[in-house]
Amino acid sequence: MAEAALLDEALREAHLPALLAALVQVTGEADWLRPEWAPTYTPLARNDTGIPEDEQAKIRERARAAILRLLEGGEVRLATPEPALLRRMMDFVAGAPIPEGYADFLLDELAISGRSTKDPQFEQPRLKEAARKLKVLVIGAGMSGLLTGIRLSQAGIPFEIVDKNPDVGGTWFENTYPGCRVDNSNHMYSYSFEPNHLWPQHFSTQPVLLSYFRGIADKYGLREHIRFGTLVESVTWDEARAVWRAELVGADGRETVEANAVVSAVGQLNRPRYPDIEGLGEFQGPAFHSAEWRHDVDLAEKRVAVIGTGASAYQFVPEIAPEVAQLKVFQRTPPWGLPVPHYHEDVPEGMKWLLEHVPYYDKWYRFWLFWMTTEGFLPMVKADPSWNGGPGAVSAENAMLREMAAAALAAQVQDRPDLVDKVIPQYPVGGKRAVLDNGVWLAALKRPNVELVTERIARVTPGGVVTADGTEHEADVLIYGTGFQASNFLSYLKVKGRGGRDLHEAWGGDARAYLGVTTPGFPNFFLIYGPNTNIVVNGSIIFFSECAVRYIVGCLKLLAESGARAIEVKQAVHDDFNRRVDEANQGWAWGSPHVSSWYKNQFGRVSQNWPFGLIDYWRATLAPNPEDFVLERETEAAA
Repeated sequence: MAEAALLDEALREAHLPALLAALVQVTGEADWLRPEWAPTYTPLARNDTGIPEDEQAKIRERARAAILRLLEGGEVRLATPEPALLRRMMDFVAGAPIPEGYADFLLDELAISGRSTKDPQFEQPRLKEAARKLKVLVIGAGMSGLLTGIRLSQAGIPFEIVDKNPDVGGTWFENTYPGCRVDNSNHMYSYSFEPNHLWPQHFSTQPVLLSYFRGIADKYGLREHIRFGTLVESVTWDEARAVWRAELVGADGRETVEANAVVSAVGQLNRPRYPDIEGLGEFQGPAFHSAEWRHDVDLAEKRVAVIGTGASAYQFVPEIAPEVAQLKVFQRTPPWGLPVPHYHEDVPEGMKWLLEHVPYYDKWYRFWLFWMTTEGFLPMVKADPSWNGGPGAVSAENAMLREMAAAALAAQVQDRPDLVDKVIPQYPVGGKRAVLDNGVWLAALKRPNVELVTERIARVTPGGVVTADGTEHEADVLIYGTGFQASNFLSYLKVKGRGGRDLHEAWGGDARAYLGVTTPGFPNFFLIYGPNTNIVVNGSIIFFSECAVRYIVGCLKLLAESGARAIEVKQAVHDDFNRRVDEANQGWAWGSPHVSSWYKNQFGRVSQNWPFGLIDYWRATLAPNPEDFVLERETEAAA
C-alpha cells in the first residue's frame, strides 16, 4: 500500500508534539498527552523535542494505527475540544505551561474552528448598507495590500488597489536577486487563513512566494480591483467633503480619484539605500543595488565588488561566488548568523502529506512554530538594567545566546583563523537584524576567489573601490547590498491632511503613528507596517499585517456604525503611545546605545521596532476604542 509507505515516511518526519495534539482531536482520546511523551525543547535545536527514542517509536506505532483507521473511513471525534483540554494541549505542544494571559491570544491564532477575530464582522443589514457607501483606496498590491483587499471584500466595502508594478507581489515581485528567499518559516509566512501544505522548502525562494501571492490574488478575485503600472503621487484631504483626493500617474496619463479612506500598504523596505561614500557615481562598469538586480549583466569570470553584508548579501553572495573570477566583499560590521541547518532544505514529502491529510496537524504545527519563534525567544534579547558583563550582550540570557551563536560561527572557520574576528560580531545578538545561517555564507567567504575586506571604504573610483589604507580594489562590477531607506516612511508619497498639513513636515524625519497605523491630523488615513511595527526575533510580519488590517477594518466599521464621515486619533492618545514605545525600546538589545542599525533613524530613535510582545499588538488591535478617536459627523463639519 503506497499510502502506508508514505505514512511511515511522514511519521519519521513529523513534529511529534504537534501530531499528538492533532490525534487528540482525531481520536477524541486525551491520553495522547502522556507525561513521558511531553517535549523538552533546546534553544536553536529545531529537531530536538527531548522525547526519548524508545518513546518516539511507541508514538509512531500508535499514531500509524490511528491514522490508518482515519484513512479507511474513520471520523474526527473531537472537532472542538473543551477549553480545559484545549489549554492542556497548548501547554503540551509548547513544552511548558503557557502564561495565563496568552490563552485567548493563542486560541485565536490556533483558530481550531476556522474562525478568528481577524474575520470582518459586518453581518447586520444596516452595517452592510453603510459599508457599501464607503470607498477605500489601497496603495500597494504586495502581501499587505492583497490582505487588505481580501478583508475589505469580505466586509462588503468597495475598494481599489493601485500599484506601480505590472503585477502583484510587492517585495517578492521587485527583489529578484540570486538566492532571494524568505527568512521566516513558510508555514508561518503565509496568511493564517490560507495555509499552503505544499511549500517546496521550509524557507521558500522568491519565485515560489510570488506564485503564492499571485494565486491568492486569483482565488479572491482581486485583480479586477487592481490598477497596475500606476503611481500614487499625492493624496490630499478635502475637509469640506471628507474625502481623499489621490493624484495617479499611469500609462494613460494623470487622473484624480476620490476615496473615503486611504490605506498605505507599501511597508518599510521598498526604497533601496545607497551608502554615503565619496565617488559613488564614478564607477565606469555596471553598478546596481541588489533590490534592482541587473540580470543582463553576466558575472561569469568577472571581478565583482559587493558593498554590504546584510540580509540580501548573505543570500546572494554564496550564489554568485562560484561563477565569478574574483569576489571582494566589503563589510562594515558582520551580521549575527543564527544556526538554521534546514534553511535551504526541501520539505520532505512525508511532511507535506501529514499537513494535507491529518486533520488539525497543520494548525498545531503552525502553533508550535508561532509560539517558539515569538514570545518564547524574546527573553534572550531583553536588556537587564543591572547587566555589567560588557557591551557584547545586554543580559545573562543574551550572553548565553551569544555564546551559542558565536560558537556555531567559530566552528565553521576553524580552518581559517584569519576570519574568526571578522565574522563574529561585537554587538549583542538582536542589536541588528540577524540572519539565518546554514553554513553557505562562511563557506563562500572561505573560497579561494573570495576576500572579506573589513577596512573602511574611502571612496569609489572609476575602476573600483579604495579603502582607508590606500589599497585600490579593482572591479568589473559593483553591487550594493546596503539595504533600504527603512526610516524614510512614505518618501514617495505627498500626503496633505487637515488644514493642508504635510505629513512629512509633521514627522520631521521622525515618523510616528498610533499603533503604527494612524496619525493625528490625517483622518481616514491608515498605514500597514508603519512606524514601530517591525519585529526583530519574534514571529512573522504577516501576523502584524493581519492585526493591523483587522484594526483598520474596525475603524471603517466604527465609521459605518456611528454615521461619522471621518475618524482621527487624538493627539494625546498618539503621544502617550509613542512615549511608551520609546521608553520600552530602550530595554531591548536593538535599543542599546552601543549599537547603530537601520532600526534607528537619523535622531537615534528606534523608529522601526515593536518593543512589546506580539500578544500586546494582537490585543491593542482587536478593535478600535472609540474613546481614542475624534469622530466627525456631517452636522459637526457644517457647524
